[in-house]
Amino acid sequence: MAQDDELISVIVPAYNAETTLIETLRSISAQSHAAIEVLVIDDGSSDRTAELAERYAREYDQRVRTVRQDNAGVAAARNKGAALARSDLLAFVDADDLWAPDKLARQRAVLEAAGPQAGLCYTWYAMIDAESRIFYCEDFVERSGWLLDALLITNFIGNGSSALVRRAAFEAARGFDPALRAAGAQGCEDILFYCRVAEHYAIVVVPDYLVGYRQYRESMSGDLAAMLRSWLLVVDEMRARHPGKERLLREGVRRYGRWLVRRAIHWRRPVVLTRILARLALAYPAIGARLALVEAPRTFYDRVRPAADAAAAEGRPAPRARFAIGADYLAASTPA
Repeated sequence: MAQDDELISVIVPAYNAETTLIETLRSISAQSHAAIEVLVIDDGSSDRTAELAERYAREYDQRVRTVRQDNAGVAAARNKGAALARSDLLAFVDADDLWAPDKLARQRAVLEAAGPQAGLCYTWYAMIDAESRIFYCEDFVERSGWLLDALLITNFIGNGSSALVRRAAFEAARGFDPALRAAGAQGCEDILFYCRVAEHYAIVVVPDYLVGYRQYRESMSGDLAAMLRSWLLVVDEMRARHPGKERLLREGVRRYGRWLVRRAIHWRRPVVLTRILARLALAYPAIGARLALVEAPRTFYDRVRPAADAAAAEGRPAPRARFAIGADYLAASTPA
């Protein structure tokens, strides 16, 4: 089968995503790799998510299929899509994120060139706001190979919309774990999955900003206290299987804790900040103390400085161009 003809299954977990889903679907439809099937897994939405997805399939792209399930969380929705997928190549994209038009084609080529030892290909991402404008692009390090140690320190893949995965790697990782949600700790399903893949397979990268990762407080990643609980469960699982990596795991806790503290302060959530620091103080006293006594005051000082100075200090450019998802689909009228 020619590379351009190989089917890729695209799985879109969607929960109450009526305001962003159509733009996400357009970015999928605009892919230069045309041999795709798109499975929208409506995770018990109470809004018009399923209705809009079904209408989009009828009027714009018949490659889209909608599957409804009772609300079970993002991990269960992704696993449902993988079980229904016809391809051995699985791509996941959250219903508020965007893809550049050549994302799948470039990932497919890199994964094929790396051979069967590579189970997952990711790309870099740009952070976008509610209007799909890019407001931050991190200066990423290009990482490929056997990357479990690197993932224990930091989630450099960064989101659930980046990965193209071989089915064999998906099965070796046992899919996405719904146990985090069951424990009231939803949020780190992505990094747990990537770590599990990295235990068995090499990971490769397309070093370009091909994902628009949407950031706003109402998203799942906005529940900072739950995200910390989720990360600590990931650390516990990895420690149980890799006791020799304790130093790496502690460094991962420190970095993740620092990110949570900074975000809680930037979003002006003092109660959440207190919960995060208390939890870290119990689990990792030295790390919790440093975050409370050094990082929190330093971040608060940054927060109260003039906005322009704070943006410059953190390397955050002002909002600029919309994330490109293909002019033809941007110009199409959105189903009402």
